[in-house]
Amino acid sequence: MTVHDMKHAASDSARLEAVGGRLSRVDGPAKITGAAHYAVEQQLEGLTHAVLVGATIAAGKVTAIDTRAADTAPGVLAVLTPDTIMELRGASDWFGNPPAQPTFSPLVREVTFSGQHVAAVVAETFEQAVAAVALVKVWYDEIPAIVDLSDGKAGDGIPIDAMTKEWGDAQAAFAAAPVRICAAYNTPREFQAAMEPHGLIASWEGDELTVWEPSQWLDGMARTYAEWFGIPFENVRLVSPYIGGGFGSKALALAHSAVAAAAARMLGRPVKLVLNRPQNFTSYGGRAATRQTVAIGADRDGRIQSIVHRGVNETAVDGMWVEPLGSVTSIMYATPNFSSKQNVVRVNTVVPGAKRAPGENPSAFGIECAIDELAHELGIDPLEMRLINYAEQDPHAKKAWSTRQLREAFAAGAEAFGWARRSPQPRSMRDGRQLIGWGVAAGTYPVRRAHGEAVVKILADGTVEVESSSIDMGQGTYTILAQTAAETLGVPVEQVSVKLGDSHFARAGVTGGSRLAGVMTGAVHKAAGQALDELIGLALSNPRSPFQKLQANTLQVRDGRIASPRGEGPDLSIAELMSAVGRDRIEAKGDTLPASTTPEERYNNYTTIAMSIPHTEGEYSRHSWCAHFVEVRVDEDFGTVRVSRVVSALDSGRLYNPKLAESQWKGGIIMGIGQALLEEGIVDRRHGRIVNGNFADYMLPTNADIPDIQTISVGIPDPHSSALGGKGVGELAIVGIAPAIANAVFHATGKRVRDLPITLEKLI
Repeated sequence: MTVHDMKHAASDSARLEAVGGRLSRVDGPAKITGAAHYAVEQQLEGLTHAVLVGATIAAGKVTAIDTRAADTAPGVLAVLTPDTIMELRGASDWFGNPPAQPTFSPLVREVTFSGQHVAAVVAETFEQAVAAVALVKVWYDEIPAIVDLSDGKAGDGIPIDAMTKEWGDAQAAFAAAPVRICAAYNTPREFQAAMEPHGLIASWEGDELTVWEPSQWLDGMARTYAEWFGIPFENVRLVSPYIGGGFGSKALALAHSAVAAAAARMLGRPVKLVLNRPQNFTSYGGRAATRQTVAIGADRDGRIQSIVHRGVNETAVDGMWVEPLGSVTSIMYATPNFSSKQNVVRVNTVVPGAKRAPGENPSAFGIECAIDELAHELGIDPLEMRLINYAEQDPHAKKAWSTRQLREAFAAGAEAFGWARRSPQPRSMRDGRQLIGWGVAAGTYPVRRAHGEAVVKILADGTVEVESSSIDMGQGTYTILAQTAAETLGVPVEQVSVKLGDSHFARAGVTGGSRLAGVMTGAVHKAAGQALDELIGLALSNPRSPFQKLQANTLQVRDGRIASPRGEGPDLSIAELMSAVGRDRIEAKGDTLPASTTPEERYNNYTTIAMSIPHTEGEYSRHSWCAHFVEVRVDEDFGTVRVSRVVSALDSGRLYNPKLAESQWKGGIIMGIGQALLEEGIVDRRHGRIVNGNFADYMLPTNADIPDIQTISVGIPDPHSSALGGKGVGELAIVGIAPAIANAVFHATGKRVRDLPITLEKLI
């Protein structure tokens, strides 16, 4: 290799390792070789195993539990019921609001959904616990359940005033509009279906609790455990080094978590509890089923005059979840008149929860299908219709966008897809017996912001450690934080070690809302900058430093070596300088909180979402944007639908690592394909239970279902959204995929399917 080649290779390596480089995931080798140990894989001395007993009714009371046979079964240490498990204190919610009840039992007498935990067995081995669970007999006093939104007993629901958004006179403007469309759009109950099941190991030493549990929010969950057991927050340690998928489901300590921790305290031994696959469909909430009606009035040139939106989502009998269905409807298109209102309907289900892009996902399905229907009614190209009604500012907040590269996304996506060749008439494009359909839809996700902290250490050997209680559930946190520290400190990325997933590290808020990358790269950048300043300060001022006599104003660090920017004086590695000045480490903690933040505010920042910064705070409205172009093939004889091509152009601002961002985008698109064509929680209407709570019957997309996917970044750095200019990545791409597919199916067949998933019987 020539000197020129060596310099070129070094330059390529530097670009790869810096923020914005396409560095492969640094945790990849550990995962593919089996060296990565997940939370519930820990081996503890005296480990016991707990298995849950779930209710077989959806509504009623437990009248009796017979545990006699289970009590005497081999290896059984305890059979826990509502009468025998320890009572826990109520915990504050994720906003920090005080609990509704001062105490509670994690095993219930009052049953509000099928599968709810009514008992648990703890035994020496997992197999013994499973065998003993089969011996537990439970009797119920059953009452009629409210099965789902279509149940006649459900009613109209509860109005959610906070979801009301109105300006102008939408009803009158709709009635006066020369062109009107009005349709209902429904999405079913969906589930996160993470590969790694929920579970935990809980171990007590006196009043100190250690929990190994897959977690998207270690500090928030630690707060819950501390409040349940009435112990100081510092006495709880959550450990979650890797997560096998979460998608919003692993952010909270749940009832099964409380059972395991209580059992461990009662027995004085560590307890391992892992939900089986059906319990992963009932122990926590997936995406709530939704219904929306979207009415749009427009003039004959296609300009929207009014949007009237009404939405409903299901929630639990004993809990509240609001799926904000007006979130996309209210901002995607310019309209002088708008009205959106929403109700929630109580049904006998576990409390629904956050599933990738909660609210934005179903909201986009309604408005993006409706805008397509309006375009067809007017004979206007669907892409042109979106450009005619392009919102130059946030129509709801009445503020400028921080950045909005949606026009650029439409243009880049259309060019790459070949949209200009689209024949406008439905059923006009075909390949033999296959009908070809092309559809388009837009998507958006708000930039959710918060504060974080990180510790950066420069060690005696020149290596660097980064510590944070933030987590990596596959989105690449280990990698982008290593790149951030390496770039800031001027060291090779292989010299940076990132430690995550321990609540005893520097604090971090919830990993959700696509906010972690923006928050934590800012915190690491600040901490690394402080460490660099201290390193250079030592080099310039320490009497034992070879640079002390140079009398320079500053020094530079490149590739792990310190030198004068003018090229004069010594050239030392970091390790050589640390040795010269007699230091074994430099340690800096950086956070993005205001300097005036009180200790209580710091605690609340990391353990609640009460201090999250609104995306419309200040002068700007901050969002990520995308445009999806989809081709489907529909078999004319059988009605089967296949997605054959996807081109998506996305604006996530500056990409900290394009390779990882593209992977997240494609993951969201794949989930959107599953949502559009396959996924649906099916409820037995007689008993109110999920009948397809497994990976055989809950249909998920596999490699055979996924076509070539092309993603195009059109983003530009957004300094109003994050310290390094990035915007949300992880949840953006799923928003808009389902309506793009539905629109393509209509173009292929002339049949409009407004109820997901799009299955062949709906096309007949």
